[in-house]
Amino acid sequence: MQNVAVRKSKIHGKGVFALKDFKKGEIVLDWSGSQILTPEQTNRVPKEDRKYIYYGKDKRVLVKPPARYVNHSCDPNTFISGFCGIAKTNIKKGEEITEDYSKENNPGLRMECNCRSRKCKSVIKTRPL
Repeated sequence: MQNVAVRKSKIHGKGVFALKDFKKGEIVLDWSGSQILTPEQTNRVPKEDRKYIYYGKDKRVLVKPPARYVNHSCDPNTFISGFCGIAKTNIKKGEEITEDYSKENNPGLRMECNCRSRKCKSVIKTRPL
């Protein structure tokens, strides 16, 4: 059974929302079924889908839905560990699932932030490729 749903987000476009309460430390999203890519395969991913590539320490993963629609927050309620989104805090049913993109190994990311949290950094940047 799916414990999350993709819906329109106030942060940006589509977002992922909890269909149940999650406790801190609980797995919210498991994206282990996502495709692991070689550098050559990464180069063949259509440009519009490249934003869904997660760059792990030694792997590149084309994240599948619904995890690909998790929006950024400077004060996120999940973090990535392995191939899972883990609740950083207790998450209430109906709450949008968020993560901090600046903590990811996403080369060359630069984006205006729209998270509206009190901790908002305004611009999210990562190291160049």
